[in-house]
Amino acid sequence: MVYVDTSVLVALYLPEVRSADVERWYSASDDELVSSTWCVTEFASALSIKQRTGQINADAAQKAWQQFERLCANDLQLLPIDHPTFHRAAVLALDTASSLRSGDALHLASALDAKAKSMATLDDVLARNAKRMNLQLVF
Repeated sequence: MVYVDTSVLVALYLPEVRSADVERWYSASDDELVSSTWCVTEFASALSIKQRTGQINADAAQKAWQQFERLCANDLQLLPIDHPTFHRAAVLALDTASSLRSGDALHLASALDAKAKSMATLDDVLARNAKRMNLQLVF
């Protein structure tokens, strides 16, 4: 099972520095892909930010959203987040050495609670912490 962070999902559907790497990985992957329901809000926020800052237009945002919804319906299992997972995320974020922001702490806690074996992320801080928690990194 591979836990997929929102940074990878954004790069899958919008032009990013690592988009080609993500596309190759996704095309070749036969692993079970999971993420938390948090990625839906985070993905929508990323589209909104990119549109407001002129990085994409409304058509590109709508197309990316539709592709993301298809992924969630077919290839990406969305896991609910319960109170203990939020608490675990809080404890992870409280560790100043981790440098985790709240959203990334929630992704990491969700991956750990799901007993994922690996994580796909393009975020350096999240990747460092995932590795520290013995998750294998896809990238």
